[in-house]
Amino acid sequence: MLYGAIEGGGTKFVCAVGTSSQDVLESVVLPTASAPSTLAACVEFFSTAEQKFGPIAAFGFGCFGPIDLRAHEPSHGRMLATPKAGWSGVDLLKPLQSRFNAPVSIDTDVSTAALAEWQLGAGRGLGSIAYVTVGTGIGGGVAPHDLGMRRLMHAEMGHIFVRRDAREQDFPGVCPFHGDCLEGLASGPAIQARWRSQLDALPPHHEAWSIIGGYLGQLVATIALMVSVERVVFGGGVMANGLLLPHIRAAAATALKDYLEPLSQPGAIDSYICGPQLGTRAGIAGAFLLAERALASAG
Repeated sequence: MLYGAIEGGGTKFVCAVGTSSQDVLESVVLPTASAPSTLAACVEFFSTAEQKFGPIAAFGFGCFGPIDLRAHEPSHGRMLATPKAGWSGVDLLKPLQSRFNAPVSIDTDVSTAALAEWQLGAGRGLGSIAYVTVGTGIGGGVAPHDLGMRRLMHAEMGHIFVRRDAREQDFPGVCPFHGDCLEGLASGPAIQARWRSQLDALPPHHEAWSIIGGYLGQLVATIALMVSVERVVFGGGVMANGLLLPHIRAAAATALKDYLEPLSQPGAIDSYICGPQLGTRAGIAGAFLLAERALASAG
């Protein structure tokens, strides 16, 4: 069975075709340009792939958001208001559905990565995980989804509000909607705006590490208290070298103050908060899992 997989990010789209994430026949990386040209390039890739390998049975599409994921609404699959210029209101599904006679399952990029890490990576064997990506934006998703539960929309963990660090009370934040929400304070653009540098270019003793780790540790505490997943996995460009993890663990422990007994045990917080096992492959691997789900639901 042949599947099409798309990982749609703010800077690049990855398209792949194969029988699973472990058996990819062909893939391509496309720059994220205007919505019409980017989606048309995806369709062109899959059209050419069908000529080479045969018909595609289903598609999985993990995309940056926010996205309307209400399956029974006419607006299902449309991009909602987003800072990405020219993408608000775009119908993400129509180009694929107009060209291919195959079901398409769509979710946010971070929820798609969460699905992959839960089934194939750092959460394998656990009952649930949260996956948080820290890069151009901050997003979080939980796997598994409760598919029987209807929601207003997908989670937007990057836009919660956190307690401001006393060392940067004057920094207004960079979120165009909220200013100093989590994403406005701790994303890659926020770090660049605050210190005129990427985080990994700053020395290990720089205050930025504990400030950013402090904000992300507050997010972990919120996730643990509200969703009670068995592990929180951090990915994304800001997390790439792993040096933030000790700061996040320390801040989460401080915020929780031993209130959650399972996380108060020696070493528990270290295994509870970890990096991804799939690395940069989580998004496209999750898209293949979405495609498998789409075909099963259609059958």
